Amino acid sequence: MPVMLDPDAAAVLQAFRDAGRPPYETLTPPEARALYLKGCEVARPETPELASVRGLDATGPNGAIPMRVYRPNTLRERDGRAPCLIFYHGGGWVIGDLDSHDAVCRILAHEGQMLVIAVDYRLSPEHKFPTAVNDAIAAAQWIAANADSLGIDPKRLVVGGDSAGGNLAAVTALNARQHGPAIAGQVLIYPGTDFRMLHPSHGEPETSCLLTHSVIRWFRDHYLNTLADGEDWRASPARVDDLKGLPPAYVLTAGADPLRDEGDEYAARLRDAGIAVTHVTYPGQFHGFITMGKLLPKAGVALTAIAAWLRALD
Repeated sequence: MPVMLDPDAAAVLQAFRDAGRPPYETLTPPEARALYLKGCEVARPETPELASVRGLDATGPNGAIPMRVYRPNTLRERDGRAPCLIFYHGGGWVIGDLDSHDAVCRILAHEGQMLVIAVDYRLSPEHKFPTAVNDAIAAAQWIAANADSLGIDPKRLVVGGDSAGGNLAAVTALNARQHGPAIAGQVLIYPGTDFRMLHPSHGEPETSCLLTHSVIRWFRDHYLNTLADGEDWRASPARVDDLKGLPPAYVLTAGADPLRDEGDEYAARLRDAGIAVTHVTYPGQFHGFITMGKLLPKAGVALTAIAAWLRALD
């Protein structure tokens, strides 16, 4: 059945077309980053007031990893310790930063009543695979090791992210299964899980909007050193045979998204492995919609539902 865009999503897509927005693959990575951030600013919703927002650096194998800590006015504390969501932003490992997903993190901190720590992992092509993975894992391990000074309950540490960030969250959870830290949950928002890109949604004309089929290949070629890197589970978590022993998962997929089928399949495989999975799909939305709360009401609906799931982990 053809994908039918939600009317609001269709209007946003048409506005981008009318504005003559150039495809990312026609730009240099710095140009694409500037264009993406400009779009995020236009679509950014109003955000709640928080108790504090501050910068912080973790230590990783490649040096300091910038992060941003969001502390809401109300925290679900136990003995002075709060749950924490470690958030990895999307952007194909090439674009996106702490500012592009600032509104998402503020909303999740406020509605989830928890600390959110956003991780500014290194981007490609300046820092190829597996640098982003190493930064993501190192940040989670550093946060867990410094839980006391951060006021974090190490038993309520969650990883999450959207798109490339969902990939990094899934990979961090897989790595933590053997190497730590303990992870209480994973939030995978339209995650990229398989660089083979063989699922039907990668070939449907209707899914090639915003995150087009050609821009996915542009991201891939900037991120991976060679196509063989896509066989590595740290690039393609779907290549892991055994998903048992992972934390509960919230998996969000969108109907008009080339990554839809691989996200759906990963959710199903987690469930088959005995993992508690909440899988929610937004049939009329395109990839990237959660950052567009000013233009797309469903973005706010999605973030509120994620925050409710995070609160329910207690």
